[in-house]
Amino acid sequence: MSWMNTVSLWIIPSLLLLVIVHAAIKKIPAYDSFVEGGKDGFQLAISLIPYLVGMMVAISVFRESGAMDLLLNALEPVLVLIGVPADIVPLALIRPISGTGALGMMSDLVSEHGPDSFIGRLASTMQGSTDTTLYVLTIYFGAAGIKNIGDALKVGLLADVVGVAASIIIVTIVFV
Repeated sequence: MSWMNTVSLWIIPSLLLLVIVHAAIKKIPAYDSFVEGGKDGFQLAISLIPYLVGMMVAISVFRESGAMDLLLNALEPVLVLIGVPADIVPLALIRPISGTGALGMMSDLVSEHGPDSFIGRLASTMQGSTDTTLYVLTIYFGAAGIKNIGDALKVGLLADVVGVAASIIIVTIVFV
């Protein structure tokens, strides 16, 4: 296992050296290119702020308006029938919107129920099996100026539903 530690220590410096050597061979001014990329990245980050603020406001309104609680109360009887704990639903709903919010919810579930509980395992698996679809679409499509996101939204949300369902099925099969 010590060779793996050695590789881990040297991989990033080796990649940096490879980039510098490649730039020297191609006669590309590496530092100037780096600075120019930093400027472009900073301008992109500034242009994304309105999209991020809009997403955060939408998440807050959804939570604080009681819409999430209303949805949870409506879904609870169905969830009980299929053996899914209602505690996991907020995570499944927030995960496509906010990775940080979902991570906070997952941490709360693991703290409350324990990491080796069904809910703890399900929350951890769900966190790794789904993506922040709405966040990704908002940021990347907003940055690229793409307005028609219909098909990407459908596919992304379908992938999230499949990820949630697969998490429930796999955790139930493996741990129950």
